[in-house]
Amino acid sequence: MTALNAEIGAVTDRMITRSKPTRDAYLALIQHERDHGLERPSLGCANLAHGYAGTDEDRDAMRPGSAMNIGIVTAYNDMLSAHAPYYRYPEQMKVWAREAGVTAQVAGGVPAMCDGVTQGYPGMELSLFSRDTIAMSTAIALSHGLFEGAALLGICDKIVPGLLMGALRFGHLPMLLIPGGPMRTGLANKAKAAVRERYAVGEASREELLDAEIAAYHGKGTCTFFGTANSNQMMMEMMGLHIPGAAFANPGTKLRQELTRAAVHRIAAIGWQGEDYRPIGQCIDERAIVNAAIGLLATGGSTNHLIHLPAIAACAGIVIDWEDFDRLSKVVPLIARVYPNGAADVNQFEDAGGMPYVIRELLGEGLMHGDVLTAGGATMADFGTKPDIANELLKWSDPGPSKDDTIVRPAATPFSAEGGFRILAGNLGRACIKVSAVDRDRWTIEAPARVFSTQQQVQDAFQAGELDRDVVVVVRFQGPRANGMPELHKLTPPLGVLQNKGFRVALVTDGRMSGASGKVPCAIHSSPEALGGGPLGKVRDGDVIRLSAETGELVALVDPAEWAARDFAPAPAPAVGMGRELFALMRAQANEAERGGSAMLAAMGW
Repeated sequence: MTALNAEIGAVTDRMITRSKPTRDAYLALIQHERDHGLERPSLGCANLAHGYAGTDEDRDAMRPGSAMNIGIVTAYNDMLSAHAPYYRYPEQMKVWAREAGVTAQVAGGVPAMCDGVTQGYPGMELSLFSRDTIAMSTAIALSHGLFEGAALLGICDKIVPGLLMGALRFGHLPMLLIPGGPMRTGLANKAKAAVRERYAVGEASREELLDAEIAAYHGKGTCTFFGTANSNQMMMEMMGLHIPGAAFANPGTKLRQELTRAAVHRIAAIGWQGEDYRPIGQCIDERAIVNAAIGLLATGGSTNHLIHLPAIAACAGIVIDWEDFDRLSKVVPLIARVYPNGAADVNQFEDAGGMPYVIRELLGEGLMHGDVLTAGGATMADFGTKPDIANELLKWSDPGPSKDDTIVRPAATPFSAEGGFRILAGNLGRACIKVSAVDRDRWTIEAPARVFSTQQQVQDAFQAGELDRDVVVVVRFQGPRANGMPELHKLTPPLGVLQNKGFRVALVTDGRMSGASGKVPCAIHSSPEALGGGPLGKVRDGDVIRLSAETGELVALVDPAEWAARDFAPAPAPAVGMGRELFALMRAQANEAERGGSAMLAAMGW
């Protein structure tokens, strides 16, 4: 086996040392739950009767309490294309559980909102906090003491992190994530983006735009660009929490069905009554978290995970910070180009080799941990093999060479020697930037600022022609405590138009841009956020701002004495309506983005 890259080892050791007190406490918690916690046979007869009352066909098998009962936690709804396939999963999974000599029940449902629907509207201000709501809902689902394992059905942006955060508090149970796969390819993502940009400047009608959007988002499954949802699936493979190669098989196929069947059988095989007990709290350790971060860098994944991965890690007693990402980015090569950091969609990525190819290459070059305790396969090497159906049976084989070297390349000859993220710092705070889709000559932007407090203000200024120049657009009061940190995707088309006109343009914000951030340099998640005294509150129109992914700078070029003497801009009043007032407590208590942007975690001491 190739020796692990020294810097990856050093980053991991740093995390292990920093996390030792909290990780030890977490491992003690899950060991206590395994040895002394609530078990199904110890429940009272009336409690058991309530739990079994809805399961006529499985009650006799459940009654002795000697075989595993799998709790299914589902994020099904048919408003999300990615989650619509889950409608039939529970009834199928119960059949497959019986094949393995165990039983399964739907333990509970969790909310699953669609960022694509709420994008640019008030509902998006609930998005980040839906993750913590999902975590708490997962805990409620698993709180009954009826389950010896769990299957987590979820795919999209906040759903997978939320499911994992809740599941990790039941870390003594074996669990797998079960995806549904991406929709088949429709209108190419690049063509869709072009129509959006034409619409932004009045060259395309609303009807034409709607036709393009429906042609792109046309069926069941995840969206086909490499945003947060598909980055989730990539990370689950990198952490060993899927059946190997399950991430990107399309819904409704025989392969997808057999991968889900294998997942149910696998959960049954790794329970505590067997010889291969693999609890999720042991599977997700510092090495697994580092592997997830490496996957983000190697594939140019979503910047949302600079918030979500620290939150997931925290629930397992592990501390990862942006410096860890920054150090890893300098040694992890970019070996995949998937839209928005390339032209291909996830189906083309899968056809070219997909995650099995990426994992095999990273393992072969010593660029990820191969010794992780995986839930879905015997070892991490299994995740470097590609599943297929042969003679009606599921099998795995080596993915072979890249089928398209414009999409995936060997780790020895990558698209870039470094990963797709950088950390920026200066008198405007600490922020991150995704540069995998940004032309190198735009990694440094120095231009006057134009300051806004809402996305709509930016769009109004764009429509009025006020941004037709070199400009750094500053959008503040978009952090977790201000308004729940909505994604700012509606800014992508106008900023792209300005860049296409030849202007040097950048965005600086304490909000999010997620996996859809593309060719425009965007310094996002600026911390501390503007609300409560963050430095973006001092920026004024006309201040020259320097953003440089080359040097790691994010600075307002203002005389230090003047900067120190400036007052902070007043914050907008909290918005109400669309249920936002119900989340006031979450906003008020949320910690910084680098620590997860979470009131729940802050109350746990993070």
